Amino acid sequence: MTLRRLQKVALGIAGVSALGIGVAITLAPHAFYASYGIPLGSDPSLLSELRAPGAGLAALGAVMLAGIVRQSLSAVALVAALVVFLGFPAGRIVGLAVDGLPSAGIMAALVFELAVAALCLFAFRPGRGRAGMRVALR
Repeated sequence: MTLRRLQKVALGIAGVSALGIGVAITLAPHAFYASYGIPLGSDPSLLSELRAPGAGLAALGAVMLAGIVRQSLSAVALVAALVVFLGFPAGRIVGLAVDGLPSAGIMAALVFELAVAALCLFAFRPGRGRAGMRVALR
């Protein structure tokens, strides 16, 4: 499976974003959530519940980036990118419907996540590109 340039760019943006945000949440949750205007306090249970998905997000970001350099991981990288960048907006939209309007920072995150998802869907759409083995949505 050979990735086209746009596919590599899409996975690169998705991977760097997921890895960076995941590492920030895992290692510095207070600072990360303060940037959204969310004070965390010192509850170890809450911090554990935030760090765990942060580490998972970082790992998925690493898989996305690995898919750029290891062709055998390209399909897995695409799945990881779509799970993250379609799943997070889905959760935020549910939050909008159930809880109301969040901060401007959270809304900006929603827009960014939807943009990355759209880029991935566009880059990996079927029916374009050269003949031969490639990664695409089917």
